[in-house]
Amino acid sequence: MITTQENSAVIAGLKALGIARTEGFFYNLSFDELFSHETDPRLQGYERSRVSSLGAVAVDTGKFTGRSPKDKYIVMDDATKSTVWWADGKSSGSDNKPISKETWAHLKDLCVKQLNAKKLYVMDGFCGANKDTRIGVRLVTEVAWMAHFFKNMFILPTAEELKDFKPGWTILNACKTTCTDFAKHGLRTDVFVAFNITERMTVIGGTWYGGEMKKGIFSIMNYFLPLKGIGAFHCSANMGARKDTALFFGLSGTGKTTLSTDPKRALIGDDEHGWDNEGVFNFEGGCYAKCIGLTPEREPEVYAAIRRDALLENVDIDDKGLVDFASKKRTENTRVSYPINHIENIVKPVSKGGHPSKIIFLACDAYGVLPPVSKLTKEQAMYHYLSGYTAKVAGTELGVKEPQATFSACFGKAFLMVHPCLYAEILAKKMQEHNSSAYLINTGWIAGPYGVGHRIPLKENRLAVDAILDGSIDKNGFDVLPVFNLQIPKHVNGVDDKALDPRSLWLDKNAYDAALHKLGGMFVENFKLFMDAPIGRQLAGAGPQLAGPVTAHKISHDD
Repeated sequence: MITTQENSAVIAGLKALGIARTEGFFYNLSFDELFSHETDPRLQGYERSRVSSLGAVAVDTGKFTGRSPKDKYIVMDDATKSTVWWADGKSSGSDNKPISKETWAHLKDLCVKQLNAKKLYVMDGFCGANKDTRIGVRLVTEVAWMAHFFKNMFILPTAEELKDFKPGWTILNACKTTCTDFAKHGLRTDVFVAFNITERMTVIGGTWYGGEMKKGIFSIMNYFLPLKGIGAFHCSANMGARKDTALFFGLSGTGKTTLSTDPKRALIGDDEHGWDNEGVFNFEGGCYAKCIGLTPEREPEVYAAIRRDALLENVDIDDKGLVDFASKKRTENTRVSYPINHIENIVKPVSKGGHPSKIIFLACDAYGVLPPVSKLTKEQAMYHYLSGYTAKVAGTELGVKEPQATFSACFGKAFLMVHPCLYAEILAKKMQEHNSSAYLINTGWIAGPYGVGHRIPLKENRLAVDAILDGSIDKNGFDVLPVFNLQIPKHVNGVDDKALDPRSLWLDKNAYDAALHKLGGMFVENFKLFMDAPIGRQLAGAGPQLAGPVTAHKISHDD
């Protein structure tokens, strides 16, 4: 129940947005209240939530089972013209496409009209655990489960903080509307996720994917923080018993959430963090984990987190509420959001840690070329951070017949609002100041490429992480991987020494050497994107060194 004062303030806020009439609104509902609303049997279509046998509700997000980065737009004005990393019209460039103030006004008006005279859910939360730099975010939506998703993912204000809450950013989520005259306004489709940094607002239309709200605000933090010299990174973080902090960088599907959710270490957060003069801080109040292939044996902490108050997306669920986590019927990108306190071992009371001593980059290498684990020099760390490599495997997308290299700058190109080199410069400075060491872990294939070799067991990935964090990886010396010049440890506790050298496990050594040079060439080709910047030219020597000319290969630049 909200107070008269809160009621008046929220109404005034809605009117300021142009929402003059409502059928009533619900402000910061509890989880139990949201559960009652989102499971109302009268709901139809994508508004409908179903209760799973695990207690979590399950929703369908329609044809959009992931973000729509090609439908992302930012208002170009005097404040953003020279600060935003704008799209250059190439697949390898930014996704930040400009729109005019006039187009913005049209999109905002569509959302306001959709939300007017509706029953609305208004939710307030914070993005950023550091009070000095956090953003107060307000969501306005007509869909109960969207409000639930917001409550899961953002940091919940205390009762005292809510009394004087003033949103520093507003999201109008009008997923039921579209921009039918999109061509007139220079848009790609009738779907839009648009940002106005000067007005501090996001408007969403045509997509029901909840992750647009979360990643959109992450992108906004990725704008404001780097311009202040503060790190904003697509990474997970955890802390050991000795208060030692580690960061895990990686694209979707590389194991970022899985490997950072470790029963031996307290979780700070699983996806988005800042790094300031005090240390690392979480942006979020929840976790957003992939569910495909989830089992209680493989990922016990994540599985146990799927209970009442969690929200499943696009999973295969039968009439009895049983979830088939192995099913790809709807999508391979099945997801669950849950409050961070669903993980038993977390950093409390605030999701913050000290300056990280270990930086871990994760790459799912489907070519079977990279070692299971390797140590990076400071220069190599920046090179691999800017490269942001992983690989798609055959069968995961239409038309993908063989492994396909994917490069996403800073392990999150789609979320970068300023030039990638600024994020890299900040990371390099932080690592130098705090003597942080960096490592690369392959969570993909070994003994051959996808279809020939085998996936590196999760157990061995965890053992490699353990060796990094306890320092034992540095005690037995290193060999060097040709071309990439990566340092391969000679021994990792619990792992067969032979399994650490990728070439030794290939039956056809010539085929391995060819694959090594092919992948190295892809890295070199991709890194040409950064050769127009001083830091890019400085780091070129830290990448693969090829004796002959680089052969062009097909490269993907998805995130």
